[in-house]
This record gives sequence, structure tokens and C-alpha cells, in this order.
Amino acid sequence: RLRLHDGKLIKDRRYHLRTYPNCFVAKELTDWLIDHKEAPDRETGIRLMQKLMDHYIIHHVCDEHSDYKDAKLLYRFRKDDGTFPLSKDVKVFMRGQSLYEKLVSVEESMLKVREENSVKYQRAFLGCEMIDWLVQEGEAENRKEAVELGRALLEHGIIQHVSNRHHFFDSDILYQFWINFRRRRRLTELLNENSSRTLSESPDSPFCLRKLNPDPGNTSFLSVQTNKEIKIVSAVRRSSITSLAGNSNPYFSATPMLVFPAVAECNPKSVLKRPVTNEELLSPGAPYIKKTLTIVGDAVGWGFVVRGGRPCHVQAVDPGGPAAAAGMKVCQFVFSVNGMYVLHLDYQTISSLIMTGPRTLVMEVMEATQ
Repeated sequence: RLRLHDGKLIKDRRYHLRTYPNCFVAKELTDWLIDHKEAPDRETGIRLMQKLMDHYIIHHVCDEHSDYKDAKLLYRFRKDDGTFPLSKDVKVFMRGQSLYEKLVSVEESMLKVREENSVKYQRAFLGCEMIDWLVQEGEAENRKEAVELGRALLEHGIIQHVSNRHHFFDSDILYQFWINFRRRRRLTELLNENSSRTLSESPDSPFCLRKLNPDPGNTSFLSVQTNKEIKIVSAVRRSSITSLAGNSNPYFSATPMLVFPAVAECNPKSVLKRPVTNEELLSPGAPYIKKTLTIVGDAVGWGFVVRGGRPCHVQAVDPGGPAAAAGMKVCQFVFSVNGMYVLHLDYQTISSLIMTGPRTLVMEVMEATQ
């Protein structure tokens, strides 16, 4: 947006006796994306701008077009007309970015390479140091408020404990900024991110499944046994799931009858006896233990259901699937997915992380000791 302002592509334009401030012509912008190597071709440029429209970053000046059209139509950045929606997530992200910029711009910044257990971490800092700085700089009125800010940053994936074992505390625990806000990002990176509407628009099977282009008939797939040893197993795809899929969609839309009837497809009754909060899970002395599961997806997927949110729990496990072999059980709470802390996320987001991630899935779960 700022580059377009500098290049005079964004300016006041007159059309049909009316002046539209701070807008750009779609066709000119597509040309600009190709000329500046932000898009390899017009089709990619259109997809990129559509992504920005879908995320309420740009819009047609009269909101007459919901799609981005590569034509002589006027569009505008919502930040230029005050219509950009400042949700809580966006506010926390912008706060994290401003704090990061402030921290890296000072001499002898607390953000530096630090070492713990012979591992070096970039942009790392101690929790208590951050608290001191936030209060000293007037970013928080007191230490309690500073801790709350740190926790919000962690829960939104901006900072994290270096080994993902702790929430944010006023102590000498080592954290790092997970996001490097100074890294120059290219627009094409947007197309590699999973669209948030993928899960909401197509009610996938509640099992975290994905096809891996299996050969018809018998297939060889990796399965993790309880002892965590990875073995090659020759087997037929699990009929309890695949026979019900009945289509070629990469995400199965039919719900398996394995655990609950299809009428409860999207919101089955929770298997939890009572709701559990993150605070309860993380409180000192809580009756929960953490386990690390390594699950290698087979030709069908991983074979388990996640449901709920903040925290999510395991709703069902296919007894013949890789998750069950790795030790996953119903009622476990999902703590992290492939190293990412996820207690603050909902099941759609966690399912998306799993389905767009690698075939080998590493999950930390919390299990009641009683």
C-alpha cells in the first residue's frame, strides 16, 4: 500500500463527475504487480488481490463488486478510507509489531541470540526483562498488565516460549519473537497460506484426513506403533472410513459412522464430562500430564477427531488408524501441533494446521492422570 502511494498509483481519481480519493485502477495495479515481480502473471496477480479482498484489506470504491476484476475499475485500501475492521486479533498483531519495531530500534536491545540447552534462539528475551521494559516504557501501567499483554502476544503466535513448554510468566524463562516483522515478505506468500474458508465452507469429515494420492487396492503406508518405532506396513485402506467417503474430494465430506451418527456431523456431543479451561490445564499441580505423540499419516490420513476450542480436545480416535497406534486417546487436550502452541485455538484452525502440514505429525497432548 505504501509503495503504491509512493508510486502515485494510489491517488484521487474522478469518474462520472465524482471524485474518489485514494484509489487505484485494478488493471494498472495488475500491470504494476508484474512489472515489480510481485506476481509472475496476470492470473496470479488477480488471485493475490482477491485474497486481499477476502481479508477486507481492499474493496471496490462503491462496493458494487465482491470480486477483483482485472479491468478499469476503482478499488481502495480500507486503511485509506477508515473501513478496515480492527478486530481483537488484528489489534494484538499490530501491537506486537509496534513493540518489536520499538525493541529492535534501541541500542543494546534485549532481543538477541540467546542459548538454552546448547540451542541458539533468534530474537530471544527473558520474561522478566520484557516485563521491566514494558512498565519502564509506559507500554503497561504495572507488572500485572504487562503479563496480560505478554500472554496475549503468546496466544496470538507472536511470541513463544523457546521450547513451547510454558505460557508467559514474569520470570527468567526464555521467550522469543516467533514473527520476524522486519523480514521482507512477498505477496505470493499469501497463496501458500491455507484459506480460512476451506474448512467453514465444506463440512469435512471430522477425522483429520487427507488423501495422499494412494494407489488403488492395497497400499503401503507408514504407521507408528505404540513404541514409537516407524515401520512400513502393507495394508488395505481402512474401510470404516474410505467406504463412506464415496467421492474424489481431497477432503472427505461424508462423516464416518465410526463414533456418532451423521445427523451430528458438525457438532457432535462432546465426550468431555465437563468443560476444562486453559487456566485449569496449566495451573501448578493440576492433575494432567503432557505426552508427545508422533503420528505418521497413512494413505487415508491420521484417523482422529478434534473438537471444541481453547482448549481443543480429542473427540474420537479411529482404532485402526495411526493416531491410535501412537497412543492417542479420547479426551486428551491438544497442547501443540508440530511445535506450535495451540491451546488458544479452535478446532477448525487446528484441523487446518494438521491438514496443511507435513505427513509426519508431532503433537503434544495433555491427559488427565485420574
